[in-house]
Amino acid sequence: MNIFRLSGDMTHLASVLVLLLKIHTIKSCAGISLKTQELYAIVFSARYLDIFTDFISLYNTIMKLIFLGSSFLIVWYMRRHKIVRRSYDREQDTFRHFFLILPCLLLALFIHEKFTIKEVIWTFSLYLEAVAILPQLVLLQRTRNIDNLTGQYVFLLGAYRALYLVNWVYRYFTEPHYVHWITWISGLVQTLLYADFFYYYFQSWKKNEKLHLPA
Repeated sequence: MNIFRLSGDMTHLASVLVLLLKIHTIKSCAGISLKTQELYAIVFSARYLDIFTDFISLYNTIMKLIFLGSSFLIVWYMRRHKIVRRSYDREQDTFRHFFLILPCLLLALFIHEKFTIKEVIWTFSLYLEAVAILPQLVLLQRTRNIDNLTGQYVFLLGAYRALYLVNWVYRYFTEPHYVHWITWISGLVQTLLYADFFYYYFQSWKKNEKLHLPA
């Protein structure tokens, strides 16, 4: 564990807390893509299959439980909560997210570090996480007018992955034989998808204006 990994984890956790604050306290999921949240639920379910079989540390187990539990809780709120679900913009959130799952699974079957069920499913989770934000970004481009909590949520989610990139660079230079090309490339792709959003987020912050994305 280093400061960059810890910062990435805390930023990721902060993004979840911001989204739960919006949904639970304000009782609104306006501007949030259910498609992206469902993809994240699949990502964490696939990645954390070892949660009850391989103990790494108490910290690791707690973080896994938080991300697993929160992802399904958010999906439940958006689908089932009688107040929150009313604010879901179903007409705008039309990205066919399930078409991302099969290509990621096929890619994991052909490009992996070791051909075992556990390793293939874990690799699948990396590929799917890299593109899971796409429905959310498309929704933001369609709605254009983004409230502060939604903007902060997406920014923190992107910042978490960017911090993980720094963590990997740090570990490459400080740990012998630390090479994980699949993880690195997937993380880089995921971070690049946020580049446009980051630009407009910082522009709005600098000008003290409401965040707008171009159509």
